[in-house]
Parts: sequence; structure tokens; C-alpha cells
Amino acid sequence: MSEKMRAVEISEPGGPEVLRLCERPVPQAGHGQVVLKVAYAGVNRPDALQRAGAYDPPPGASDLPGLECSGEVVAIGAGVDNLVVGDRVCALLPGGGYADYVMTPAAHCLPVPAGIGMKEAACLPETFFTVWSNVFTRGGLKAGERFLVHGGSSGIGTTAIQLAHAFGARVFVTAGSDEKCQACLGLGAERAINYRDEDFVKVMKGEGGADLILDMVGGDYIPRNIKTLNLDGRLVQIAFLQGPVVEVNFAMMMVKRLTLTGSTLRPQSDLAKAAIAQDLLEAVWPLVEAGKVTPVMDSEFDLSEAAAAHARMERSAHIGKIVMKVNG
Repeated sequence: MSEKMRAVEISEPGGPEVLRLCERPVPQAGHGQVVLKVAYAGVNRPDALQRAGAYDPPPGASDLPGLECSGEVVAIGAGVDNLVVGDRVCALLPGGGYADYVMTPAAHCLPVPAGIGMKEAACLPETFFTVWSNVFTRGGLKAGERFLVHGGSSGIGTTAIQLAHAFGARVFVTAGSDEKCQACLGLGAERAINYRDEDFVKVMKGEGGADLILDMVGGDYIPRNIKTLNLDGRLVQIAFLQGPVVEVNFAMMMVKRLTLTGSTLRPQSDLAKAAIAQDLLEAVWPLVEAGKVTPVMDSEFDLSEAAAAHARMERSAHIGKIVMKVNG
């Protein structure tokens, strides 16, 4: 392993064009950490927010973008007993995935599921950690409940549909085109609402309302979500494509006994992320290996094409995950 590696850095806050190839030192594994030779890196909206200067890395994290990858363990720090050099894993990263090598806590690595290639495996961590912790742990989704997913054709959305369907929930989604709606139906949603043509509040009221809503839109969706929720319903907020500031009548929250919650994944403690990883290994990885849940792939770019990958994501034309080939 050489001392230098290729990486994609953010030259200054801005659009996709500010991403550029550079040379950086190969990271070293500290206590409880491993270094991975990156095969593929997933592309996610938090990467774009960081690139734009709106999402700083947590203290101690790499300034390079990239929150998930697949790869091979090439170095192990002290205190690591769950991995050995040569293991093929996929990993949630504190940052730094847009590079030949990346360092991450060993407890945030999961084995590549049987039957899944390295390209597909790179798409598992960020969305599966996010969906499991927000929909099942925080949102408490149960079999038979009506679950509404906004942005159903996104990486988060396609994962949420499949997992909720696999665990027996009734899944409804919003998406922005008929093509995206059809893709969602094919993954297990029973009703897909094209938000350009239909009002999701009216549609969901006709279906009996929602018990849980996963929202990454925000803005005027927030009061509309509150109208859509049933008694004891839960709204879980994970992003704000339309902004976080909105006027809300909280009387409806009291009358309906609603729970309004949300989270971000990256700033959570290493211990919290390790607990999510263990949950996934026990409850979700068997579903992936059985073919009941699988990452939906949109497109592949080379590491040198990071700007084009970001541009595609920001056009919101994609269905499923965008990945970059690094050493695949």
C-alpha cells in the first residue's frame, strides 16, 4: 500500500464543478478502526450539502465527502477483533469515501451479503442505517400500519418501501413522475401518488390516513403531513429539500396525540451507529441475502466523474442509488 492516494476534494463551497481530483496521504487506522481499499463509493445528498458548504463534517472526520463504501480491509488498528485483513465489507463512514482508501470504525462495517456484488453493497450502509433507525427504531413501524414515504424513488425511499413491505406494513409513496411511481409500485408500494397531479393529503385520507410518515421534503409538506396522520401517528423528518422553517398549528398535534421527531445520522456517536449496525446484521441482512430486499441501482460514475454524479443527483432524475467506481 502506497503512502499517497487519489481522492476527490471540495476545492471551495459551490456547485458540482468544485469537486476535483487530488492526492492525499493514505489514512492510518487508530484504536478500534480499520482502513479499507475502496471498491465503490455511494453518492448521497449529504455529500452535496457538504460540497455546498451547508453540512460541516463532525469533529475529527475527514474533510473529503463520501459517507458509505464497499471495499477490502487492508489495515487494522488496535482493539479490533471482528475483522481481519482481506475481509470484504460495506461500511458507514464518517467521511472520506471519495478516495482510494478510507478509515472508519470497525464496528460500522458489515459483511457484504451473500449474493450481492461490491457495487450494490456500496449502496447499503447510508440508506439502510437511516431507514432502520428512523422508520423502525424511532418511528416504531409495525405490521399492518399505513406508512407514507415521500420521495419514494430516492435511495432512502426505495429502501424504506422494501423494508416496510418485508415487515408487513402497507406502503404508500409520493414521487414526481409516472415512471418513478411505477418503480415504487414494483418494489412493494400499494399506492404511488404523483405529487404533480394529486394531493397526497386527499389521497391518503381516502385510504384511511397514515400511521407513520417519513419525510425528506419539509416546507409546506410539514403541516400537510400533520393533517394526513391518524390518531397516535408519527412524523419522522430526515431532510428539508423545501426548507425547515414553516408555520404549524400545534393544536392538531395535541388533539391527535401525534409524535413529531427526526434525526440526522452523521453526528451520532460511534456507539449509536454500532448499535444500528448490529440491528441490521440480525434483522435485515438475512432479508438481503434471501433476495427480499435489494438496493435499487440508478447509475455508475468513475471517481474522476464525481461532479457529473452530483449533477445527476441534484437534477432528481435518478431512481435509486448513484455510485462511483473507485477500485471496483
